[in-house]
Amino acid sequence: MLGTAGRSLGLFGFLRSAALVVGLLFVAVGALHASTRIQDVASVQGVRSNPLTGYGLVVGLDGTGDQAAQMPFSAQSLRNYLEQHGLSLPPGANFQPRNVAAVLVTAQLPAFAQPGQAIDITVSSIGNARSLRGGTLITTPLRGVDGQIYALAQGNLIVGGAGAAAAGAQVVINHLSVGRIPNGGQVERSVPTPFLLGTTIDLNLNAADFQTARRVALSINQAKGAGTAQALDGRVVRLRAPTDPNERVAFLADIEQLPLQLAPPTARVVVNSRTGSVVMNQSVTLAPAAVAHGNLTVTIRVTPQVAMPPPFAPPGTPPVVVEQAEVQIGQEGGALIQLPASTQLSEVVRALNAMGATPMDLVSILQALRAAGSLRAELEVI
Repeated sequence: MLGTAGRSLGLFGFLRSAALVVGLLFVAVGALHASTRIQDVASVQGVRSNPLTGYGLVVGLDGTGDQAAQMPFSAQSLRNYLEQHGLSLPPGANFQPRNVAAVLVTAQLPAFAQPGQAIDITVSSIGNARSLRGGTLITTPLRGVDGQIYALAQGNLIVGGAGAAAAGAQVVINHLSVGRIPNGGQVERSVPTPFLLGTTIDLNLNAADFQTARRVALSINQAKGAGTAQALDGRVVRLRAPTDPNERVAFLADIEQLPLQLAPPTARVVVNSRTGSVVMNQSVTLAPAAVAHGNLTVTIRVTPQVAMPPPFAPPGTPPVVVEQAEVQIGQEGGALIQLPASTQLSEVVRALNAMGATPMDLVSILQALRAAGSLRAELEVI
């Protein structure tokens, strides 16, 4: 009876494990074919943020500001600021504040931002200040590319780091020359957008693809009626939108939430030549090929040897150090490995791992496979 019960429990465990595996397979298949939304692959043309920049001063530093002798523009900027407030320094005065740092202020003006709205700003030192921790940014105008002032920035900096120095030793954690001020900018002027102009709205796809543009237009026409959307090319889909602002906003809100079944992406392998990283998507396939890859190793050993002075050398002649170099070249045998045809990404990875190549060697192998026509993917080197 005990043996029968043990077999029953083992059979139950096996069935439960099999059911779990099948369930995971169904979840994986469902995730593979899951649809996305139009707002995840497209954006409204003209609705974007705008970069803002400005030059300002950070004050209140604990002796970690710019050194005026090396960065004279910091002291000059503070002098100009004081003159604007009616305070003039005497000519020739030695003005070297250590608690002031010259900075560049950057921010992103969101789309549809209105006067009075708060935005986050980033403050970066442009001098030799050791730290901006504990500093306060004085009022700084932020300008757009057209030279107009769109926001004003001011506030206390938040620096995500710390540092200490004593007796010539210094310890620094994170970056001390850059800080942020949440809601430190106030919008003073709005940027007009073409959102409410005309009778059409253009959707820009995040990546140019004719199949995606076709499916976006098809999904919109099925939901909003035939002729609502038209794919102009692989990047732009034009919509016939209502002219009333309230109806146009509701129209776009519905469009963004429409489901979209994406086509398989273009097979692509991305290689980072600086780090040796290799990334490939699920569409990469491999045709049958044979690869032989051997490593060439060059070893140089330098042994210092001391040569004593000759017998009749002048007194006090120091010994001479002579370096003897030994160069060895070795080449490992590269066996010819057959790579079978692979139709799935996992099989491609398994075939490439079977070669035992390093990431840097793998870059050369992928380039050779692409040139031979075995790697069915675009090879992009960044």
